[in-house]
Amino acid sequence: MEFKDIVYNNRSYRRFYESESINMSTLKYLADLARVSPCGANLQKLRYRLSNTPEENQKIFSCLGWAGYYKDWDGPEEGERPTGYIVILSDKDIKGGSALDAGIAAQTIMLAATDKGYRGCMIGNINRQKLFPLLGISEDKYNIELVLALGIPKEEVRICEYTDSVKYFRDESDVHNVPKKKLEDILV
Repeated sequence: MEFKDIVYNNRSYRRFYESESINMSTLKYLADLARVSPCGANLQKLRYRLSNTPEENQKIFSCLGWAGYYKDWDGPEEGERPTGYIVILSDKDIKGGSALDAGIAAQTIMLAATDKGYRGCMIGNINRQKLFPLLGISEDKYNIELVLALGIPKEEVRICEYTDSVKYFRDESDVHNVPKKKLEDILV
């Protein structure tokens, strides 16, 4: 895939083929790419919790809020849930760095996952107080920055032309549409 195609296909996917698992070696590969990505002052304060078992995936899933613009949707149903997660943590003992580090790491992971045929969603709507104990992670030692949900996509996500709203929507054929402004509208 050309890099432009990877970027255009790297949308927020929220429904997956739950029967198609993502293996731990792939999750480690993705975390390794994030590990070598740029970070503030090269402090390398990010840590990664990888999950691909149904039991741990369910724990993570139970702590996530999905698609804020879809008010009557609580997230993917059983059979359509992610088969892998990467929880991005920051080490509280390492002071400094950049608030952008998690975003850089997340985008690196998502682009690499797209290149491998997976899709996913970066999720910031997390019940952190519930997730820490479920995963056995110390709230005193780490912050939960983002959760990346990954899998083989079961839905089509399409970029459409922005008209009067940035809100994504599902059309009559159940395609998830993401409005984007034209290039000439964002150049200053």
